[in-house]
Amino acid sequence: MQTTEKISLVPPSRPGEWSLAQIQEALKRPLPDSYLKRLKDKGNALYLPWWRVVAILDKYAIGWTWQIRDIKLSSDRIFLVGRLTIPTSEGTVYREATGTEELKREKFNSQTGELEPTFRTLRCIIEKLIKNKNLIINYS
Repeated sequence: MQTTEKISLVPPSRPGEWSLAQIQEALKRPLPDSYLKRLKDKGNALYLPWWRVVAILDKYAIGWTWQIRDIKLSSDRIFLVGRLTIPTSEGTVYREATGTEELKREKFNSQTGELEPTFRTLRCIIEKLIKNKNLIINYS
């Protein structure tokens, strides 16, 4: 019988202290149910509020930055391209993704509101960061 030893992660204390693999390992751990909320207007879908994402990145990816690289508007939608940058012990890692949101919503939630497309894009980038090892690494 094989036992699995649970490894305790002591969060980094400075930017670039952890490797990309360590950050990925921390971010892919299951979240407590209390972190997740439900979108009542979208079929009760589960989501992670943006402020939780920020807290998790602050803890495990110290020095991370978020940059909106491009904004496009159509008659009824906004399209954002965002970049998440994380300093690692191997160099600076970044990932870009696109998010979209309807402009003609009748009601915005005060906690997600206008930031919803931005943080939906951020969540998408984080998911890709965890799952995909084909990342752009900038060593400068």
